[in-house]
Amino acid sequence: DKPLGDDLYNLDDQAPKIGLSYDKQGYQIIASPHGNFKGKVLNWHLKHLWTQGRLSLEMLFHAPDLLFIPGHTLPLIHPKKSIATIHDVAFERNRNIYRQKNLGPENHHKTRKILNLAVRLITRGRFGANNIDYLTWSTLFALKKAKLIITVSNFSAKEMMEIYGDELGQKNLTKIRVVHNGYDHSLYKNNLDQKEAAAILDKHNIKKPYLFYLGRIEKKKNITKLIEAFSYLANKHKELNLVLTGDASFGFDEVQYLISQFDLEDRVIKTGWIAEKELPFIFNQATAFVFPSLYEGFGIPLVEAMACGTPIAASDNEALIEVAGDAALFFDAGDSQQIAATVDKIISDQNLRQETIIKGLKRAKNYNWQKSAEETLAIFQEAAA
Repeated sequence: DKPLGDDLYNLDDQAPKIGLSYDKQGYQIIASPHGNFKGKVLNWHLKHLWTQGRLSLEMLFHAPDLLFIPGHTLPLIHPKKSIATIHDVAFERNRNIYRQKNLGPENHHKTRKILNLAVRLITRGRFGANNIDYLTWSTLFALKKAKLIITVSNFSAKEMMEIYGDELGQKNLTKIRVVHNGYDHSLYKNNLDQKEAAAILDKHNIKKPYLFYLGRIEKKKNITKLIEAFSYLANKHKELNLVLTGDASFGFDEVQYLISQFDLEDRVIKTGWIAEKELPFIFNQATAFVFPSLYEGFGIPLVEAMACGTPIAASDNEALIEVAGDAALFFDAGDSQQIAATVDKIISDQNLRQETIIKGLKRAKNYNWQKSAEETLAIFQEAAA
């Protein structure tokens, strides 16, 4: 519904950078190594239903040979050869970690009520017109209608089988294929330039030593338990700080309240969003990377931390164990004292710390976007056959 941004229309690192431009047919020009990409902007005058409205119309009149949806929601009208990526189904396990929003025009409450009633009638009371129900419906629809489904971990594949197996049957679940995520090898590495690292830390008012968290500041990521755990650590390690990097989201007010309650305003550094090119330096200088998430389908920050030689303490959910293996220490995400004790081991036990770093650097080599791309291409070829 809008032109691709700089990271997506400059896919060739070797080519001169191009600005936003279009060819004679109106397609957005995208620099790529093989010159085989182009972008088409599908304008839509409504603020909602772009996928089910505008993209469906495009599929009706200009359907491609194969449609790939990298973000969950398949349009109602789509080619038989369609593939959708479903990253995780956290919304099925715990709806309370998401902010529920009603669908429809924000300032038209009557329209929203009518839309909700219509959805209830059409689905015989099963679904309402809200974002969480839409996630459930769109996941079921994709699993039923797509020719193949890509997901990012064996854990996510197993979750879909457990949650939707009885309703969909084995036929729809055998279409699931697993492709692990990768990371940017050119960015995330250890032993980066110390002067540049110091300048970046200074820019964001980050003081060493510090624990690092990267991700949204939200309920799903369990930041309140991280703050509780840090309150224990702060008493023992008087110089230690906590750096939270990411956008504020659902549950941020509670995080702010706890920081104030524990009198940690001077020791919890909230940087907000940071440009990706600066993140490896912050990983490199961190005492440890802490990832207390309640639910993940994969967890790319763990791979980035391993590649940077940063020891990891993470919650013991299956996806994170699948990704990090023996290259991280794991804790019960619901137990703040256990989180603190696990992080304290990394801080205090230098042999354990070094062992974790070495294992992480080795394990990070298992993940790369080249491998992910090749596996995705093979799935495209399977669907196109």
